[in-house]
Amino acid sequence: MTIRVLLVDDQKLIRDGIKSLLQLSDKVSVVGECIDGTEVISAINLTQPDVILLDLSMPKMDGISTLEHLKVCNMTTPVLVLTTFDDHELVLKSIQFGASGFLLKDISLESLVEAIESVNDGQSYIQPAITENLIKNTRVESTSIPSSAVIEPLSKKELEVLRLIASGYSNKEIALALSKSEGTIKNHVSNLLSKLGVRDRTRAVLLAIEQGILY
Repeated sequence: MTIRVLLVDDQKLIRDGIKSLLQLSDKVSVVGECIDGTEVISAINLTQPDVILLDLSMPKMDGISTLEHLKVCNMTTPVLVLTTFDDHELVLKSIQFGASGFLLKDISLESLVEAIESVNDGQSYIQPAITENLIKNTRVESTSIPSSAVIEPLSKKELEVLRLIASGYSNKEIALALSKSEGTIKNHVSNLLSKLGVRDRTRAVLLAIEQGILY
């Protein structure tokens, strides 16, 4: 079965380009399009998408406002944010309001499909280039991500897994890189999420940046 995708972008040329690109993959199908966030709720009800690809810069209702609106309306469809610029504050706001992933629009088809598959499977996805920018240029504000008062130290293996997550590796790729089973890696991921007191991989990376665990 293909993953049903809803495109939200005010520029028709961009929508047509992304749609044409995704038509090259047999894993994804575009089931609807919106020109801004005001149309998203009705489009979700009409098309029942598995994943939303959301632009940040739109006229009537921009991407951040759209994410906030989806959250208020208790819409649970995972959102993958696409943008032409890399702004760490917008990354944090997007995640704060429930985005499952964040990508630059110059991403390849292979990486875009991989990101769509990841968020459809309930995982989070941040393009490695964006993670690198966060590490270099910002420390996450403590109010942006809920965290435990005391963080239990990560084991050497958990830290190794965390670094690979920050580099954009999937569980399967981490398993191959470390010569471990995918089940073992899933256990490591579950343990490090528990120790960091966060619910997903994205927040684990951001909290690790804030605490200086990743540098």
